[in-house]
Amino acid sequence: MGPTPRRARRWRWTALLGPTALAVTAGGALACPASAAGANVDFGTHCIPPAVAGIPPIDGTTTANVAVDTTRPRVGDKVTVTYTVVTAAASNPTELALPADIMTPTGKVTLGGAQTGAVTVAGPKKNPPVPGKAAFPSFSMTGTFTVTEPGRITLSPGDYNIHTSYIMELDTPCTVITPPAPVSVTVTATDGPPAGTRSISLGAASGAPGAGVTVSGSHFTPGAAVTLAGRAGDTQTADTATVTANAQGSFSGSLVVRDKATTGIVAYEGGSWNPDRGAGPAVYTVHDDTPVPGNGQKLTTTVKAGTLSMTQAGDSVALSAVDFGRGGPATGRLNTVTVKDFRGGPAGWSLTGEVTDFTGPGGRIDADELSWTPACAAKAGSPSACQAGSAGTVGDSGATLASTADGTLTGGEFTVDAGLSLDVPAFTPPGAYAGVLTLTLT
Repeated sequence: MGPTPRRARRWRWTALLGPTALAVTAGGALACPASAAGANVDFGTHCIPPAVAGIPPIDGTTTANVAVDTTRPRVGDKVTVTYTVVTAAASNPTELALPADIMTPTGKVTLGGAQTGAVTVAGPKKNPPVPGKAAFPSFSMTGTFTVTEPGRITLSPGDYNIHTSYIMELDTPCTVITPPAPVSVTVTATDGPPAGTRSISLGAASGAPGAGVTVSGSHFTPGAAVTLAGRAGDTQTADTATVTANAQGSFSGSLVVRDKATTGIVAYEGGSWNPDRGAGPAVYTVHDDTPVPGNGQKLTTTVKAGTLSMTQAGDSVALSAVDFGRGGPATGRLNTVTVKDFRGGPAGWSLTGEVTDFTGPGGRIDADELSWTPACAAKAGSPSACQAGSAGTVGDSGATLASTADGTLTGGEFTVDAGLSLDVPAFTPPGAYAGVLTLTLT
């Protein structure tokens, strides 16, 4: 069956901290690209403490990872890179305890493979208190680079510097002893349009065996040879034709459909069907003209493609209260979200979330203090399996709550949940604090 176009939907959840509540209102469409987290890698690091510390250089091990906002960019796209130092090789070099929010990290991410160079990344001035001689906490830095070459591009964590602004300005630079560090994540850049943007339409939804149907396409690679083919469920039929996309990436061609088992038509670039480089299947029905035997009656039916949608149970969530002077996690659970994918096509879906800062009478609580632990389950009989997003920070840059992969035939009904935790700083002024959590289904 052919899919209907993906529709993005957004729900806003307003979270109040104190006695807390999350109120829900419907919003407009907004797409939020899911990020791809890299693997944690270890590498030897040479760190030079500030001269005032009076201690020699430190040779240790850094554990870090690199994440990107897309693993399938095309040439000319800008890719956002997040470099997270999970465990730094260096530590607070003095006996003096460092207060919160005095660390500003900067660093480099090394590119290799099809494109070489370095990406400059920087983090916010944000950290929990660091006791004297204690290890530096984990921190993240972000930056961007523009894709200039097609092919596989590797990203490895590089040198980084920890700058502290307390009493005096101090730096602790850490360099990779044997560069480059191991590869954390790889992206594959293409010359053509990004996956999921190609589309086709048919001049007719049905026809007799041997009839031709007009297939029109857009957003293909300009000048590319495009194969038009019939599909019988998960299998390609012998009915094929070839057209060439024009300078705008569009085409119009005719496909003669003879196979009575055909249920859809696809168009793709390359030697075989690939949903990343194709579009469809678009629904097409071949009228069975087999003669009905005497005293017989032909029975037919049609399975109609539906839509991608989501609903949520309830319209409020209460996060637990915390004590002034102690702070800590204000916890709760996201109202269950039900995703129904009744499109009957090859496309999967992604459910993402992003949150604003929590504001109140005494100031604000940063958006990065909200984290979640997602869970996802598929209803029995669903063609697709549901993958829960990774536990961690939601923040204003967004995170994946749940998703399903593309496939030959996708769909089903899914329930998505998450435990919520807002890390409230110890001396946050008393009062109610509110933020907006936005969920986006694409």
